[in-house]
Order: sequence, then C-alpha cells, then structure tokens
Amino acid sequence: MQSVHPFAALKQRNFRLFWIGQIISLTGAWMHQAAQGWLVYKLTDSPFYLGLAGTAASAPILLFTLAGGVLVDRYSKRNIMLLAHAVLMLLALALALLVLTGTVAVWHVLLIAFLIGSVHAIEIPTRQSFLIELVGRENLLNAIALNSSAFHAARMVGPAIAGFIMGPLGLSSCFFINALSFFSIIVALLKMRFAPGEIKATQKSGVVKEFKEGIAYILQHSTIYMLLISVGIISFFGFPYISFIPVYARDILHTGQKGLGILMGCAGAGAFSGAVMLALKGNTSKKGLLMAIAGITFSAALLIFSLSTAAWLSYAMLFLVGLGAINQIATANSILQLMVPDALRGRVMSAFTTMFLGMAPLGNFSVGSLAHFIGTQKALTIAAGCCLLGTVVIMLWEKREIVRL
Repeated sequence: MQSVHPFAALKQRNFRLFWIGQIISLTGAWMHQAAQGWLVYKLTDSPFYLGLAGTAASAPILLFTLAGGVLVDRYSKRNIMLLAHAVLMLLALALALLVLTGTVAVWHVLLIAFLIGSVHAIEIPTRQSFLIELVGRENLLNAIALNSSAFHAARMVGPAIAGFIMGPLGLSSCFFINALSFFSIIVALLKMRFAPGEIKATQKSGVVKEFKEGIAYILQHSTIYMLLISVGIISFFGFPYISFIPVYARDILHTGQKGLGILMGCAGAGAFSGAVMLALKGNTSKKGLLMAIAGITFSAALLIFSLSTAAWLSYAMLFLVGLGAINQIATANSILQLMVPDALRGRVMSAFTTMFLGMAPLGNFSVGSLAHFIGTQKALTIAAGCCLLGTVVIMLWEKREIVRL
C-alpha cells in the first residue's frame, strides 16, 4: 500500500484546528481523571469505590452509545460536539467547586462521573466519525493515528501535571483546569469552515429502523464483529487496571501522588509512542497481525505489572501496556472506518465505542469487587491472565481472517 506522509492530515485546516484543540482539552481531561481517582481513594480508602467510580464513568457508554450512533448519523457532528463540550465544561466546574468548598462527598463524584460518561456516550462516536469529514478518505488512517497521538500525549502529560500540582494547589485545581481547557475545542469547532455540500446529509428513515439497520450490518460481516469482540476482551479484562493505579502508587509501590502521575504518564507515553509509530508507518499492510501482536503485548505486560512491587519495573510495564493498547485499538479503528459505508459509520463506530469503553464498567465492577475480597494485586493478576488467554484464543480461532486484514 502507498505510504502516507506522517503529517498529511495536518495540512487540512479543519483537522489542524481540531487536533490542537484536542491536545489542550484532553490534557485537562486526564488531569481530571488522575485527580478523581486520588479524591475517591482519599474519601473512601477503598479499592471497591475506585472500581465503582470507573463503572459510573463507563456504564453510560454501555447503556447509551449504540442508540446514540443513530443521532451521529442523523445530525451535524460539529453541533453535537459543541453541545457536548459545553456540558462537560459545566460538570468539571461543578466538581471543582464542590472540592474547593470542602462539601464534596463520594456520591457527588460518582454522579458527576456518570453524567460525564453519559455525554461521552454520544461525543466519542461523534468524534470518531467526524474525522473523515475533516480529512477525507485518503488521509483517514493518518488522521486516526494523529488523533490518537494527541489523546495519548495528553494522557502522558496530564496525569504528570496533576501529580505535581495536587499537593501544593489542591485537588480542585485539576478540575478547574479541566473546565477551562474545554474552551480550546469549542473555539476550534467554531472556527472550522466547510464548503457547501461538503458534508452530505443522511436520509432519515426512523430511529428504530436505523438502529436495526446498524446492528444487522454488523452481524452480517464476520470481520467486523470479530474486531469488536477482540476490542471487548481487552476492555473488560484489561482496561480496569487504570482504576487501581492509585492503590499501586500509595500502598504497593509507596510512591505517593507523584508516583501516581508517573505511572499514568508512563502508560500514556507508551500509547503516544505507539500512535506516532502508526502515523509514520502510514497505510501499513498486515494490520490484523499487528493487532494480534499488540494485544498479546498489552496483556503480558499488564500481567507482569500486576505482580510487580518495584517502581522501575512497573513504569516499564505500563509503557508497554500503553504501546500495545494503542496499536491494537487504533488498528481496529482504522480497519472498521475504511470498511463501512459513510451512511453507517456513526452506528458502527458507536458499536466500536461500546466495546472499547462500554465493557469497562462491567470489568471495573467485577475486578473491583474481586479486589475487595482477595486484594488488588491478586484481582488484577487474574484479570490480566484472562485478558491474555482471551486474546490468544480469538487470535487462534480467527487466524486466517487476521492474516488477511
């Protein structure tokens, strides 16, 4: 396949605005994520509540995203995103004020996490489907890789900043910065310009009918549902590790708040490195094989991390966790986006988002409950082992299809 210049998508003005806005906004979001985990653990001293907070944030993805995909295909994606980011800004501000005034309780955090997750249930598939309107089909893979690099650069930097400012400036500072950061993406969306007729209107045939059409299309294409299942495995068994990093930072590795930022930053650094590698490769062949290797790397590194009591080894393994995760998820994303027709992209990407993020609440609740009874390390070890086993099984089951992707 013909390679793509690593920055080809950035030549498009609309995508360039979007990308810069995303970096700023997502940095604030990751600061919020790190501070929220520390806040919940400080309020409850319970790994169960850490898992519950992760469940509260992710459950709406499972509940609402599939239906939300119909809205993505029916209405202006830019308008949906403008409304979504305005609401997210208000929710972050509300949590900041509760923490600043000392009136915050754990139920406040859980409720706001659920509301943020509800907005993301619509915003994430909208964002995924919006990329092709910004760059066109020829630069779509490059845009996905660059968008992933922005996400994970923020994931690398945001928690590290949060870890250093939580102590001297207080937890509320992270939530205030997140609220302010949404202005960047709102301004970027408002400054975008599209030629008349550049965004094609989708014919509306009824919400229920359109929802059924999306599900039927997925079930009729084995490659699509195989990709979705593989993403679901890593989401359910693998991604809950993020909720339990505060336990490792405080009680297992004894590295404190700064260690929390470094741990989350290492995972982000690995993911950022993987995203840059994908961008440099361009429209690479053997995507299925790359996805399988990445899934095994993610699971094996997570298994070692779960058992580690040495900070340096934990940092290294989380780097590999991030590297493996981004290669698997971004590759699956690119395959799906190029396979599906334009009129169904929102619904298929909502299914991808459901598996990618929506399975996490079930995993968070399950692993968190298990951690409550047998300890965090043992629970995460079991989850990582299941993730590795599931990835290997599906790779062997679909090895012929994987080689052809």
